[in-house]
Amino acid sequence: MTLGFVMLCHTALDRAAQTARYWATRDCPVVIHVDKRTADAGVEKLKADLADLPNIRFSPRHACEWGTWGIVAATQAAAAIMLADFPQVRHVYLASGSCLPLRPVEELRDYLDARPRTDFIESVTTADVGWTVGGLNAERFTLRFPFSWRKNRWLFDTYVEVQRRFRVRRALPDGLVPHLGSQWWCLTRQTLSAILDGPQRGEFDRYFRKVWIPDESYFQSLVRMVSSNVESRSLTLSKFDYQGKPHIFYDDHLQLLRRSDCFVARKIWPRAEKLYEAFLSPDAASQPRAEPNPGKIDRLFAKAVERRTSGRAGLYMQSRFPNREWENGRTAAPYSVFEGFAELFEGFDTWLSKVAGTRVHGHLFAPERVEFSGGAQVYNGALSDSARLRDYNPRSFLTSLIWNTRGERQCFQFGPDDNQKIAAFIAGDPNAQISVITGAFAVPLFQSNRNFGDIRAEAARLQRIETELVTVLRAPWVKARVRIWSLAEFVESPMEPLQTIVDEISPRSLRRLTEVPRLADLTGFGQFLQNLRNQGMQPVLMGDFPVGGDLPNASGRRARPYLVK
Repeated sequence: MTLGFVMLCHTALDRAAQTARYWATRDCPVVIHVDKRTADAGVEKLKADLADLPNIRFSPRHACEWGTWGIVAATQAAAAIMLADFPQVRHVYLASGSCLPLRPVEELRDYLDARPRTDFIESVTTADVGWTVGGLNAERFTLRFPFSWRKNRWLFDTYVEVQRRFRVRRALPDGLVPHLGSQWWCLTRQTLSAILDGPQRGEFDRYFRKVWIPDESYFQSLVRMVSSNVESRSLTLSKFDYQGKPHIFYDDHLQLLRRSDCFVARKIWPRAEKLYEAFLSPDAASQPRAEPNPGKIDRLFAKAVERRTSGRAGLYMQSRFPNREWENGRTAAPYSVFEGFAELFEGFDTWLSKVAGTRVHGHLFAPERVEFSGGAQVYNGALSDSARLRDYNPRSFLTSLIWNTRGERQCFQFGPDDNQKIAAFIAGDPNAQISVITGAFAVPLFQSNRNFGDIRAEAARLQRIETELVTVLRAPWVKARVRIWSLAEFVESPMEPLQTIVDEISPRSLRRLTEVPRLADLTGFGQFLQNLRNQGMQPVLMGDFPVGGDLPNASGRRARPYLVK
């Protein structure tokens, strides 16, 4: 009888009885404290269920509200009974009603017998704590907290602000250095007796009554004053999320808990039948002995926290959807946007799909309808080709398309006649690769048989829109990979930029282009631009096209695209 357990219970008393019986029948006395707010009927049933065990005691009940002194008072009362009624107990282990032993208690007893003077309690100074939630590290010891954070949040916050404004500071008791740590500890009889029977206990109790969350600091601070051998770690596996709430373990965590090699874990779901059956059975002794190492599963918990807080790239979670820029990446995968290519080349979509082995759409943001690849009316994820549905939220439309087709590179056309609301979103997306031939919108106008007055007006409108888009793409905040050529520059040497584009889409192919799409017939295009000037419009995005019949050639300077990183 060298190990005793103090259990703090408030719910799931049937599970608490099961765990207490497990320990008591293996020669480990148990002192149980039940929250005063728990119904008396449940407490009486718990006492009746354990009445046949002579080494179980029940301590006076205190109201144990989170963050208040009641939890410490309950621990003190139960620990005092343990020390008084069971003089042979050398180590006292603090547990909760939701704790579950992961290894046979005989292994824990042997482990502590080999370390008879060691106190196991997480105890670190406030300067070294990085896991507190709520912004109160040192202030929890220098301010007073008479109000409940959960029941009287307004009074709690207001009183804190008042104390800060008037610079109220509490004086620490002599010799006390505040420490913080996990509530669940295992202390030696000597250390626990020194804390409970010390001459300064009254002073310490009065001080800690107004400390916020004293169960994380009372024993953690006082143990440093009375113990000469503190091992700053808890033997209980307890994990917390980014909000400071404890993780709950379920049946599917069985192998995870075994891998930790810890002696006790909390918080166990009361209906986790598989866990209770596995760890409280006699067969549990067949597991190999090892040093407790919760760090072995920290990586999985870190990933869980990351998934909870950041989500998956390009997947907009309900918890963060109303908050802009909370997403983990704007889209789920790389994609390519082409402006002016479909206007300059005949069959560009088909050619690019064949050469790069990727999915190439038309103008996804065209005013009439969504031009999915192959003319589909419904695409992956039940995305409709309705322009009205798309324009209700163009951003969600694009992110849904990329998410639904992840694993397959998506390419689509864009132009000044498309819905421009998506432009800034694409420009700020690191997954976007944007290639623009400015002024190419004039090629279909040049080939049309419309009235020239209408052509001039339409060209002026499209040029104004494309100028605004180019300004956005050259902004310093742009994160997309952007390449911009004027129409004249591109026509001088089309092979080099086409090769660059294909290499970026499919970098593993590393093959030279042997065929290119057919270039639109631009004979007379220079005169067409001059006619626009003669009609009062200044075409500035197309570059230098000669008025004669000759096209720009490569004999001059090489075409060099603008590269915006």
